[in-house]
Amino acid sequence: MKRFLYWLKPGLGSRQMLEQKNANAGLIAFHGGGVPSWSMFENGGSARNGFCRNPVVYRCVSMISETAASVPLKVCEDRLDCDEHPLLDVLARPNMRQSGAKLLESLYAHLLISGNAYLTRIHLGDDLREIHVLDPQKVSVTAEEQGWPVEYTYASKQERTVYRQDRERPEVLHLSLFNPLNETDGLSPVSAAHMALDIHNSASAWNKALLDNSARPSGALVYASAAGENLTDDQFNRLKGELEEGYTGAGRAGRPMVLEGGLDWKSMGFSPRDMDFLQAKNGAAREIALAFGVPPMLLGIPGDNTYSNYREANLAFWRQTVMPLVEKTARDLGIWLSADFGPDITLAAATDHVSVFASEREMHWNRIDRASFLTSDEKREILGFSPLEDDDVA
Repeated sequence: MKRFLYWLKPGLGSRQMLEQKNANAGLIAFHGGGVPSWSMFENGGSARNGFCRNPVVYRCVSMISETAASVPLKVCEDRLDCDEHPLLDVLARPNMRQSGAKLLESLYAHLLISGNAYLTRIHLGDDLREIHVLDPQKVSVTAEEQGWPVEYTYASKQERTVYRQDRERPEVLHLSLFNPLNETDGLSPVSAAHMALDIHNSASAWNKALLDNSARPSGALVYASAAGENLTDDQFNRLKGELEEGYTGAGRAGRPMVLEGGLDWKSMGFSPRDMDFLQAKNGAAREIALAFGVPPMLLGIPGDNTYSNYREANLAFWRQTVMPLVEKTARDLGIWLSADFGPDITLAAATDHVSVFASEREMHWNRIDRASFLTSDEKREILGFSPLEDDDVA
Protein backbone atom coordinates (compact mmCIF):
# COMPACT_ATOMS: atom_id res chain seq x y z
CA MET A 1 0.00 0.00 0.00
CA LYS A 2 1.21 3.49 -0.77
CA ARG A 3 0.11 6.72 0.87
CA PHE A 4 0.38 10.15 -0.72
CA LEU A 5 0.31 13.25 1.47
CA TYR A 6 -0.56 16.49 -0.30
CA TRP A 7 0.54 19.34 1.99
CA LEU A 8 -1.29 22.68 2.19
CA LYS A 9 0.55 25.49 3.98
CA PRO A 10 -1.27 28.79 4.54
CA GLY A 11 0.03 31.74 2.55
CA LEU A 12 3.21 30.05 1.35
CA GLY A 13 1.84 28.78 -1.95
CA SER A 14 4.03 25.67 -1.74
CA ARG A 15 3.00 22.10 -2.51
CA GLN A 16 4.94 19.04 -1.54
CA MET A 17 4.17 15.41 -2.29
CA LEU A 18 5.50 12.82 0.07
CA GLU A 19 5.49 9.16 -0.91
CA GLN A 20 5.54 6.57 1.83
CA LYS A 21 6.59 3.37 0.11
CA ASN A 22 6.37 0.92 3.00
CA ALA A 23 3.25 1.14 5.12
CA ASN A 24 4.28 -1.80 7.31
CA ALA A 25 7.55 -0.27 8.52
CA GLY A 26 7.44 1.85 11.66
CA LEU A 27 7.76 5.56 10.96
CA ILE A 28 7.88 8.41 13.48
CA ALA A 29 8.20 11.99 12.24
CA PHE A 30 9.51 14.63 14.62
CA HIS A 31 9.02 18.31 13.85
CA GLY A 32 10.28 20.65 16.54
CA GLY A 33 10.56 24.39 16.84
CA GLY A 34 14.27 24.35 16.18
CA VAL A 35 16.26 27.55 16.46
CA PRO A 36 14.15 30.73 16.15
CA SER A 37 14.95 33.19 13.41
CA TRP A 38 15.07 36.81 14.56
CA SER A 39 14.89 39.91 12.41
CA MET A 40 17.98 42.02 11.94
CA PHE A 41 17.95 45.38 13.69
CA GLU A 42 21.19 46.81 12.33
CA ASN A 43 21.49 49.26 9.43
CA GLY A 44 18.07 50.78 9.87
CA GLY A 45 16.34 47.58 10.98
CA SER A 46 14.95 49.20 14.14
CA ALA A 47 13.21 51.90 12.13
CA ARG A 48 12.10 49.56 9.33
CA ASN A 49 10.91 46.52 11.34
CA GLY A 50 9.85 48.47 14.41
CA PHE A 51 8.58 51.99 13.87
CA CYS A 52 7.46 51.57 10.25
CA ARG A 53 5.80 48.13 10.58
CA ASN A 54 4.61 47.71 14.13
CA PRO A 55 1.69 49.75 15.52
CA VAL A 56 2.75 49.31 19.15
CA VAL A 57 6.27 50.65 18.52
CA TYR A 58 4.89 53.47 16.37
CA ARG A 59 2.45 54.53 19.07
CA CYS A 60 5.02 54.29 21.88
CA VAL A 61 7.58 56.39 20.02
CA SER A 62 4.95 58.92 18.94
CA MET A 63 3.51 59.25 22.44
CA ILE A 64 6.87 59.74 24.13
CA SER A 65 8.41 62.06 21.53
CA GLU A 66 5.32 64.25 21.11
CA THR A 67 4.69 64.48 24.85
CA ALA A 68 8.32 65.21 25.66
CA ALA A 69 8.50 67.86 22.92
CA SER A 70 5.48 69.62 24.46
CA VAL A 71 7.55 70.39 27.58
CA PRO A 72 9.26 73.76 26.98
CA LEU A 73 12.87 74.32 28.00
CA LYS A 74 13.78 77.28 30.17
CA VAL A 75 17.12 79.09 30.28
CA CYS A 76 18.68 79.62 33.70
CA GLU A 77 21.63 81.92 34.42
CA ASP A 78 23.22 81.67 37.84
CA ARG A 79 20.33 79.37 38.82
CA LEU A 80 17.73 82.05 38.04
CA ASP A 81 15.16 81.81 35.26
CA CYS A 82 15.62 84.17 32.31
CA ASP A 83 12.54 85.71 30.73
CA GLU A 84 14.60 87.00 27.81
CA HIS A 85 17.79 85.51 26.41
CA PRO A 86 19.31 84.94 22.94
CA LEU A 87 19.28 81.20 23.59
CA LEU A 88 15.50 81.29 24.00
CA ASP A 89 15.23 82.69 20.47
CA VAL A 90 17.44 79.89 19.12
CA LEU A 91 15.39 77.24 20.92
CA ALA A 92 12.13 78.72 19.63
CA ARG A 93 13.34 78.70 15.99
CA PRO A 94 16.42 76.47 15.70
CA ASN A 95 16.45 76.49 11.87
CA MET A 96 14.41 77.66 8.89
CA ARG A 97 12.57 74.34 8.51
CA GLN A 98 11.58 73.46 12.06
CA SER A 99 10.19 74.98 15.20
CA GLY A 100 11.75 74.16 18.53
CA ALA A 101 9.07 71.59 19.37
CA LYS A 102 9.44 69.87 16.00
CA LEU A 103 13.22 69.63 16.37
CA LEU A 104 12.90 68.16 19.87
CA GLU A 105 10.28 65.68 18.66
CA SER A 106 12.66 64.44 15.93
CA LEU A 107 15.50 64.30 18.45
CA TYR A 108 13.52 62.19 20.94
CA ALA A 109 12.16 59.91 18.20
CA HIS A 110 15.65 59.15 16.83
CA LEU A 111 16.88 58.47 20.36
CA LEU A 112 14.08 55.99 21.04
CA ILE A 113 14.28 54.19 17.69
CA SER A 114 18.04 53.87 17.22
CA GLY A 115 19.38 54.61 20.70
CA ASN A 116 21.35 57.57 19.30
CA ALA A 117 20.52 61.17 18.41
CA TYR A 118 22.81 63.82 16.94
CA LEU A 119 22.63 67.62 16.85
CA THR A 120 24.91 69.95 14.92
CA ARG A 121 25.14 73.74 14.99
CA ILE A 122 25.89 76.39 12.40
CA HIS A 123 27.64 79.67 13.23
CA LEU A 124 27.70 82.98 11.43
CA GLY A 125 30.97 84.41 12.62
CA ASP A 126 30.95 83.82 16.38
CA ASP A 127 27.17 83.81 16.69
CA LEU A 128 25.11 80.63 16.82
CA ARG A 129 22.50 80.75 14.07
CA GLU A 130 20.99 77.29 13.56
CA ILE A 131 20.73 73.85 15.13
CA HIS A 132 19.93 70.75 13.06
CA VAL A 133 19.14 67.10 13.77
CA LEU A 134 21.25 64.50 11.95
CA ASP A 135 19.88 61.15 10.79
CA PRO A 136 21.59 58.51 13.00
CA GLN A 137 21.61 56.01 10.12
CA LYS A 138 23.91 58.30 8.16
CA VAL A 139 26.35 59.08 10.98
CA SER A 140 29.53 57.12 11.62
CA VAL A 141 31.79 57.66 14.64
CA THR A 142 35.59 57.73 14.64
CA ALA A 143 37.07 57.11 18.08
CA GLU A 144 40.61 57.32 19.40
CA GLU A 145 42.47 54.51 21.12
CA GLN A 146 40.90 55.29 24.48
CA GLY A 147 37.43 55.10 22.93
CA TRP A 148 36.58 58.82 22.94
CA PRO A 149 34.92 60.10 19.75
CA VAL A 150 37.12 62.53 17.83
CA GLU A 151 34.94 63.09 14.76
CA TYR A 152 31.55 62.28 13.29
CA THR A 153 31.03 61.68 9.57
CA TYR A 154 27.64 62.41 8.04
CA ALA A 155 27.21 60.69 4.65
CA SER A 156 24.29 61.99 2.59
CA LYS A 157 23.53 61.30 -1.05
CA GLN A 158 25.28 64.46 -2.17
CA GLU A 159 28.36 64.70 0.05
CA ARG A 160 30.21 63.61 3.16
CA THR A 161 30.62 66.06 6.03
CA VAL A 162 33.12 65.59 8.84
CA TYR A 163 32.41 67.20 12.21
CA ARG A 164 35.37 67.57 14.58
CA GLN A 165 35.02 67.16 18.32
CA ASP A 166 38.50 68.31 19.40
CA ARG A 167 37.63 71.99 19.18
CA GLU A 168 36.69 74.62 21.71
CA ARG A 169 33.08 74.30 20.58
CA PRO A 170 32.37 70.65 19.59
CA GLU A 171 30.32 70.60 16.40
CA VAL A 172 28.12 67.62 17.30
CA LEU A 173 26.10 66.75 20.38
CA HIS A 174 25.71 62.98 20.64
CA LEU A 175 22.87 61.77 22.85
CA SER A 176 22.71 58.05 23.49
CA LEU A 177 20.93 55.55 25.70
CA PHE A 178 23.09 53.38 27.92
CA ASN A 179 24.62 50.37 26.18
CA PRO A 180 26.85 48.05 28.22
CA LEU A 181 28.23 46.42 25.06
CA ASN A 182 29.31 49.51 23.14
CA GLU A 183 31.00 52.74 24.23
CA THR A 184 29.88 54.88 21.31
CA ASP A 185 26.48 53.54 20.21
CA GLY A 186 23.40 53.54 22.40
CA LEU A 187 20.95 50.68 22.89
CA SER A 188 17.40 51.46 21.81
CA PRO A 189 14.22 50.09 23.42
CA VAL A 190 13.40 48.56 20.02
CA SER A 191 16.53 46.39 20.21
CA ALA A 192 15.80 45.40 23.81
CA ALA A 193 12.26 44.33 22.83
CA HIS A 194 13.20 42.70 19.52
CA MET A 195 11.98 39.23 20.57
CA ALA A 196 8.53 40.51 21.54
CA LEU A 197 8.54 42.69 18.43
CA ASP A 198 9.26 39.71 16.15
CA ILE A 199 6.53 37.68 17.85
CA HIS A 200 4.02 40.49 17.38
CA ASN A 201 4.97 41.01 13.72
CA SER A 202 5.01 37.26 13.01
CA ALA A 203 1.58 36.87 14.60
CA SER A 204 0.18 39.55 12.29
CA ALA A 205 1.85 37.95 9.26
CA TRP A 206 0.58 34.49 10.23
CA ASN A 207 -2.95 35.83 10.66
CA LYS A 208 -2.82 37.48 7.23
CA ALA A 209 -1.50 34.27 5.64
CA LEU A 210 -4.23 32.26 7.30
CA LEU A 211 -6.89 34.62 5.93
CA ASP A 212 -5.37 34.39 2.46
CA ASN A 213 -5.63 30.61 2.70
CA SER A 214 -9.39 30.66 3.38
CA ALA A 215 -8.77 30.83 7.15
CA ARG A 216 -7.82 27.16 7.26
CA PRO A 217 -4.88 25.76 9.20
CA SER A 218 -2.22 23.63 7.58
CA GLY A 219 -3.30 20.15 6.61
CA ALA A 220 -2.80 17.27 4.20
CA LEU A 221 -4.87 15.23 1.80
CA VAL A 222 -4.08 11.56 2.50
CA TYR A 223 -4.55 9.07 -0.32
CA ALA A 224 -4.86 5.50 0.91
CA SER A 225 -4.71 3.35 -2.21
CA ALA A 226 -5.10 -0.35 -2.65
CA ALA A 227 -2.02 -2.51 -2.91
CA GLY A 228 0.03 -1.59 -5.93
CA GLU A 229 -2.20 1.32 -6.99
CA ASN A 230 -0.90 4.88 -7.20
CA LEU A 231 -2.26 8.19 -8.37
CA THR A 232 -1.42 8.68 -12.00
CA ASP A 233 0.25 11.88 -13.14
CA ASP A 234 -3.02 13.10 -14.67
CA GLN A 235 -4.94 12.41 -11.46
CA PHE A 236 -2.31 14.17 -9.36
CA ASN A 237 -2.18 17.23 -11.62
CA ARG A 238 -6.00 17.42 -11.73
CA LEU A 239 -6.18 17.25 -7.91
CA LYS A 240 -3.52 19.92 -7.58
CA GLY A 241 -5.27 22.23 -10.03
CA GLU A 242 -8.67 21.82 -8.34
CA LEU A 243 -7.19 22.70 -4.96
CA GLU A 244 -5.38 25.78 -6.24
CA GLU A 245 -8.30 27.08 -8.28
CA GLY A 246 -11.18 26.25 -6.00
CA TYR A 247 -10.05 26.31 -2.39
CA THR A 248 -7.25 28.87 -1.91
CA GLY A 249 -7.60 32.60 -1.39
CA ALA A 250 -9.73 34.74 0.90
CA GLY A 251 -12.46 35.01 -1.75
CA ARG A 252 -13.05 31.24 -1.62
CA ALA A 253 -13.29 31.01 2.15
CA GLY A 254 -15.87 28.55 3.45
CA ARG A 255 -16.26 26.46 0.30
CA PRO A 256 -16.97 22.81 1.07
CA MET A 257 -14.32 20.36 -0.10
CA VAL A 258 -15.60 17.31 -1.98
CA LEU A 259 -13.23 14.36 -1.63
CA GLU A 260 -13.26 11.33 -3.88
CA GLY A 261 -12.75 7.74 -2.76
CA GLY A 262 -9.46 7.11 -1.04
CA LEU A 263 -8.88 10.78 -0.08
CA ASP A 264 -9.06 11.99 3.51
CA TRP A 265 -8.26 15.40 5.06
CA LYS A 266 -5.87 15.43 8.03
CA SER A 267 -5.33 18.69 9.93
CA MET A 268 -1.61 19.24 10.48
CA GLY A 269 -1.50 22.59 12.33
CA PHE A 270 -2.91 24.44 15.29
CA SER A 271 -6.01 26.59 15.01
CA PRO A 272 -5.91 30.19 16.27
CA ARG A 273 -7.86 29.05 19.34
CA ASP A 274 -5.38 26.25 20.06
CA MET A 275 -2.48 28.71 19.75
CA ASP A 276 -4.15 31.23 22.12
CA PHE A 277 -3.45 33.72 19.36
CA LEU A 278 -4.81 36.91 20.92
CA GLN A 279 -3.22 36.27 24.30
CA ALA A 280 0.21 35.69 22.74
CA LYS A 281 -0.08 38.86 20.67
CA ASN A 282 -1.24 40.97 23.61
CA GLY A 283 1.58 39.56 25.73
CA ALA A 284 4.13 40.61 23.11
CA ALA A 285 2.53 44.07 22.92
CA ARG A 286 2.83 44.48 26.71
CA GLU A 287 6.52 43.59 26.58
CA ILE A 288 7.12 46.19 23.86
CA ALA A 289 5.29 48.82 25.91
CA LEU A 290 7.34 47.80 28.97
CA ALA A 291 10.60 48.36 27.09
CA PHE A 292 9.52 51.90 26.18
CA GLY A 293 8.08 52.70 29.61
CA VAL A 294 4.50 53.23 28.41
CA PRO A 295 1.73 51.81 30.65
CA PRO A 296 -0.29 49.27 28.60
CA MET A 297 -3.49 50.93 29.78
CA LEU A 298 -2.60 54.06 27.76
CA LEU A 299 -2.24 51.93 24.62
CA GLY A 300 -5.50 50.05 25.07
CA ILE A 301 -3.73 46.72 25.60
CA PRO A 302 -5.81 44.36 27.77
CA GLY A 303 -4.12 42.48 30.56
CA ASP A 304 -2.78 42.91 34.08
CA ASN A 305 -3.10 46.67 34.50
CA THR A 306 -1.55 47.79 37.79
CA TYR A 307 -3.12 51.27 37.83
CA SER A 308 -6.52 51.91 39.34
CA ASN A 309 -7.45 54.50 36.73
CA TYR A 310 -6.27 56.21 33.58
CA ARG A 311 -5.14 59.32 35.46
CA GLU A 312 -2.67 57.37 37.60
CA ALA A 313 -1.30 55.60 34.52
CA ASN A 314 -0.85 58.92 32.73
CA LEU A 315 0.90 60.46 35.74
CA ALA A 316 3.27 57.47 35.95
CA PHE A 317 3.99 57.84 32.24
CA TRP A 318 4.93 61.49 32.71
CA ARG A 319 6.91 60.96 35.90
CA GLN A 320 8.82 57.79 34.99
CA THR A 321 9.28 58.08 31.22
CA VAL A 322 8.75 61.57 29.81
CA MET A 323 10.37 63.81 32.43
CA PRO A 324 13.61 61.79 32.86
CA LEU A 325 14.08 61.93 29.08
CA VAL A 326 13.42 65.70 28.95
CA GLU A 327 15.62 66.52 31.94
CA LYS A 328 18.55 64.44 30.69
CA THR A 329 18.32 66.01 27.23
CA ALA A 330 18.08 69.52 28.71
CA ARG A 331 21.21 69.02 30.82
CA ASP A 332 23.29 67.68 27.92
CA LEU A 333 21.99 70.33 25.55
CA GLY A 334 22.77 73.08 28.07
CA ILE A 335 26.35 71.88 28.52
CA TRP A 336 26.83 71.74 24.75
CA LEU A 337 25.44 75.25 24.21
CA SER A 338 27.33 76.76 27.14
CA ALA A 339 30.32 77.13 24.80
CA ASP A 340 28.28 79.74 22.88
CA PHE A 341 26.42 81.47 25.72
CA GLY A 342 28.73 81.17 28.72
CA PRO A 343 29.41 78.59 31.43
CA ASP A 344 26.72 80.00 33.74
CA ILE A 345 23.95 79.04 31.30
CA THR A 346 21.91 75.90 31.99
CA LEU A 347 18.75 74.44 30.49
CA ALA A 348 15.94 72.82 32.44
CA ALA A 349 12.42 71.57 31.86
CA ALA A 350 9.77 74.23 32.47
CA THR A 351 7.40 72.02 34.44
CA ASP A 352 5.34 75.06 35.49
CA HIS A 353 3.69 74.85 32.07
CA VAL A 354 2.78 71.13 32.39
CA SER A 355 -0.84 70.83 33.48
CA VAL A 356 -0.51 67.21 34.63
CA PHE A 357 1.69 68.39 37.53
CA ALA A 358 -0.68 71.17 38.62
CA SER A 359 -1.73 69.49 41.87
CA GLU A 360 1.84 68.58 42.80
CA ARG A 361 3.02 72.10 41.96
CA GLU A 362 0.34 73.61 44.19
CA MET A 363 1.41 71.41 47.09
CA HIS A 364 5.05 72.42 46.57
CA TRP A 365 4.25 76.14 46.50
CA ASN A 366 2.12 75.89 49.65
CA ARG A 367 4.85 73.98 51.45
CA ILE A 368 7.43 76.67 50.59
CA ASP A 369 5.02 79.45 51.53
CA ARG A 370 4.43 77.93 54.97
CA ALA A 371 8.17 77.71 55.73
CA SER A 372 8.37 80.47 58.34
CA PHE A 373 12.14 80.12 58.75
CA LEU A 374 12.72 81.34 55.16
CA THR A 375 12.69 84.92 54.01
CA SER A 376 10.69 86.03 51.00
CA ASP A 377 13.81 86.26 48.85
CA GLU A 378 14.90 82.76 49.87
CA LYS A 379 11.46 81.40 48.98
CA ARG A 380 11.59 83.15 45.60
CA GLU A 381 15.06 81.77 44.92
CA ILE A 382 13.91 78.22 45.67
CA LEU A 383 11.03 78.68 43.22
CA GLY A 384 13.36 80.12 40.55
CA PHE A 385 12.49 83.82 40.85
CA SER A 386 14.82 86.76 41.32
CA PRO A 387 14.85 88.50 44.74
CA LEU A 388 12.82 91.63 45.40
CA GLU A 389 14.45 94.96 46.11
CA ASP A 390 12.26 95.56 49.16
CA ASP A 391 11.43 92.50 51.25
CA ASP A 392 8.33 94.20 52.71
CA VAL A 393 6.71 94.28 49.29
CA ALA A 394 6.43 90.50 49.28
